[in-house]
Amino acid sequence: MKIAIASGKGGTGKTFVTNNLYYTLLKQGKKVHIVDCDSEEPNVGEFISGHITQTQEVFQNIPVIDATQCIYCGKCYEYCSYNAIVYLPMGPFIQAIGELCHDCGACSLMCETGAITEIPRRLGTITHIDVTGQGTMTELRADIGVYTPVPILKKALSQITDDTLNLLDSPPGISCPFIATADQADFLVLVTEPTPFGLNDLKLTVETLRELKKPFGVVINRAGLGDNTLYQWLQAEQIPLLLEIPFDREIARIYSEGQILVNCNEDYLKQFEQLITNINAYIPIS
Repeated sequence: MKIAIASGKGGTGKTFVTNNLYYTLLKQGKKVHIVDCDSEEPNVGEFISGHITQTQEVFQNIPVIDATQCIYCGKCYEYCSYNAIVYLPMGPFIQAIGELCHDCGACSLMCETGAITEIPRRLGTITHIDVTGQGTMTELRADIGVYTPVPILKKALSQITDDTLNLLDSPPGISCPFIATADQADFLVLVTEPTPFGLNDLKLTVETLRELKKPFGVVINRAGLGDNTLYQWLQAEQIPLLLEIPFDREIARIYSEGQILVNCNEDYLKQFEQLITNINAYIPIS
């Protein structure tokens, strides 16, 4: 089972919800694994710690074109779907751009003269962490300057086992890293806030998930901050409201101290238990 916690914009409280849901599930005796899929700015580890059991380096093959063997036929350029090859037949000039390459191998396959070789380039790391007897965590971290973290994300998600309930702390927005995360999820919890920006980005996320045919529900964080426009839209679109988290100074204090809300406040623990019950109504949590 894979439940992704996502948001259309940053700062809505996505990681806050993920961490508290994680500890609530642990308190219920479930075996839970959390994956910080935001490899460009991972922050789950700021609140959840343990001992590192394994660190993996992730590499991608980058093509290098040998101009002395190239006949400038342009086939590698034609078959590159990512515009990662610069080809000027009048030069002639040809060169692969490693930052745009997606390691599909099409250019090497189409080269008839063997002018293309591949060299490994490090993209980042995947760190596996044991949190408790029942809980584990995976942190993804992309190297500075990496054009897309999707290969790191796909490798980490491919290592998820079937005997664990997995929480995927999704990257913000609806770009490629989000799509790669949502594609693997059985259910998505969308965290938003009752503001014009929150509603606008939620609409974009909902439109995307409907194209992907993924089930989802909404958590409203900082409830009471804005007006009723968000609630009216959810009702009109028949989108389930899974939980409301109030705009509460006490929550902000606990969170700013790096603590987990459900470990500090029994009332909020009950609310997150209700969130699990509400999710269970749409997809069974085993």
